[in-house]
Amino acid sequence: MLRKWCAWTMPGIYLVAVIGCGNTTAPSDSASIESTPRANHSAPLAKRTSNLPLHESLQQDKGHGPGVGGDKYDLIVEQSFVPVREQPLSTFSIDVDTASYSKTRMYLLQQNALPPVDAVRIEELVNYFDYDYSPPVGDQPFSVNVEVANAPWHPQHRLARIGLKGREIRQQRPSSNLVFLLDVSGSMDYPNKLPLVKQGLRLLTSQLSENDRVAIVVYAGAAGLVLPPTHGDSRHQILEALDQLHAGGSTNGGEGIQLAYQVAQQNFIKGGVNRVILCSDGDFNVGTTSTGALVRLAEQQAQAGVYLSVLGFGMGNHNDAMMEELSNKANGNYAFIDSEAEARKVLCEQINSTLVTIAKDVKIQIEFNPAHVAAYRLIGYENRHLEAHEFNDDKKDAGEIGAGHTVTALYEIVPVGEAGEAGIPTIDPLKYQKVQPETTTGGDELLTVKLRYK
Repeated sequence: MLRKWCAWTMPGIYLVAVIGCGNTTAPSDSASIESTPRANHSAPLAKRTSNLPLHESLQQDKGHGPGVGGDKYDLIVEQSFVPVREQPLSTFSIDVDTASYSKTRMYLLQQNALPPVDAVRIEELVNYFDYDYSPPVGDQPFSVNVEVANAPWHPQHRLARIGLKGREIRQQRPSSNLVFLLDVSGSMDYPNKLPLVKQGLRLLTSQLSENDRVAIVVYAGAAGLVLPPTHGDSRHQILEALDQLHAGGSTNGGEGIQLAYQVAQQNFIKGGVNRVILCSDGDFNVGTTSTGALVRLAEQQAQAGVYLSVLGFGMGNHNDAMMEELSNKANGNYAFIDSEAEARKVLCEQINSTLVTIAKDVKIQIEFNPAHVAAYRLIGYENRHLEAHEFNDDKKDAGEIGAGHTVTALYEIVPVGEAGEAGIPTIDPLKYQKVQPETTTGGDELLTVKLRYK
């Protein structure tokens, strides 16, 4: 039987869900768990490795001439199984980015090639899609949906799905103070870069009203304000400024970001949406180019109420690593635009979730019951890991969820007594720690989900 329980406590706002592990029939909205293990006819989930020969795999990320330095990705190390007796808590920050999905799609469909291994962030592929989760009730900002079933690739293991559904905006969207920060350097002079940026922002402009204000800052060798703050219904003026943009020169992204934040602060709307929308391939090569310096600036501005959304464009010189980290620390989101259809999805169909944040610093902590779970592994979210004590540390930055957003996390669980448990390494007995007798109070509960947010 799958059992769900939730409760709210104040002021350290929690949402707690408990799920059981019995073998009776589950409710109609949940998957039942078979008590009799079946033969494993499926191969285990593949390791994150490339099928390309080493020299070809390395060639994928190389530059191809002056000004084309190659795409840049952070190393991803897939998470392994963790024994519950030694580490019963799993803690991580949510992630609503989707850039990895559209980037992977571009490699497959436009380049007829596998993407670089580190370009594939599993959680972003999963979270790209909408899920029919039950919406939140009352004033709660989001609901929690928990479901457990057999793992398709290893039926003797379990797959737990934890899904969040953000509250939809029923009334008019809050007034917006938007600064378009556009890379017009020479590396953007490709059909799938600056021309696609302009197409996407034309679509976004069609969604704005007189209650919104838009400014446009551009940067190449230097940064400049090409459109002062303008009411959103002055579409002709906004589109005319976009049409005049052309690519050329080096990339002083640091100076552009500083100017964009300055313009956003000067036109700050209290209680509204204050956001810089960066459109670039991330090739910052003059001025402030240090990722650390740019990230610290983004963190400071986020604390002051100005958030940053990052839209990536093009390949061959795309700094995915920098752009993902910038969005993570700037209370923003990160999408990759590979087509006009993707621009329409992000900037029109999902405009509320892209612009309006309903909860920030959202953390998830799962406690597994050692009476029923031998080990677990979180699938994806490799760079979102948090230490257990950081769950209750409200100074620790975490992810944001936008209006109507869904967030999904998957755990592969090894039940106690299953054959897979034998291969899980353990640590040596501790010398200085007092050994407590093994006791459990969770009954038939499999796990408990806790959420913390602002």
